[in-house]
Amino acid sequence: MYKNVIVKTPGKSYVNGLTTSDLGTPDYEKLLEQHEAYVEALKKCGVSVTHLPASEEFPDSTFVEDTAILTPDFAVVTNPGADSRNSEIKEMEAILKGFYKKFYYISAPGTLDGGDVLKVENHFYIGISERTNEEGARQLKEILESEDYKGTVVPLKEFFHLKTGISYLDNNLIVAAGEFINHQDFSQYEKIVVSNEDEYSANCILVNDYVIIPKGYEETKRHLNESGYKTIELETSEFQKQDGGLSCLSLRF
Repeated sequence: MYKNVIVKTPGKSYVNGLTTSDLGTPDYEKLLEQHEAYVEALKKCGVSVTHLPASEEFPDSTFVEDTAILTPDFAVVTNPGADSRNSEIKEMEAILKGFYKKFYYISAPGTLDGGDVLKVENHFYIGISERTNEEGARQLKEILESEDYKGTVVPLKEFFHLKTGISYLDNNLIVAAGEFINHQDFSQYEKIVVSNEDEYSANCILVNDYVIIPKGYEETKRHLNESGYKTIELETSEFQKQDGGLSCLSLRF
């Protein structure tokens, strides 16, 4: 069960942030509405929300997931792979000191984005992507194994981040799209398979009694409901324009 969640309001500079999509420029007012709905959904899930104010100097900083890896006992402060995002970790480290006493750090030349790290019980899968390099993955794996967790490094072929195409729910069940449907590293899990057309919905989050999913993906919603999960659907169009998904917008612990 999650008790705490950290989120951050997107600033006006968000519309000029990093993206690989061709979905157009975000609508800032609509963005704020969608972020507010996200926060309200988290509150419905029964967590305490720490809500950070916008930082105009960091256009992408609403995607707080990339700044840290959190376990019940310690935090790992990352080293984001985009130069413009490196200093986001300073604010997040200060906030996390209100919750954690034990910290580890990813150091250059290693880079690591939290969006490339999937926690499955005591096993962490670490994607190597454009933002997370082999050295960053190696450092995190070493940290985790020193704390009696398991780590598996997963080079990506298709997706921007590892969690762009895969999510863990519970009870050995994952939601998988694209390259992860038949991936050998995830062969031991039961799967909800997401079609290529709906692959954006593979990035969903289980928060206590609910699975929060992007709105408009009826097949994914049906599979989740048939598997016994209650769902909350949210509009995410303005986050999708900047390569963002539901997991990116919070740190959950």
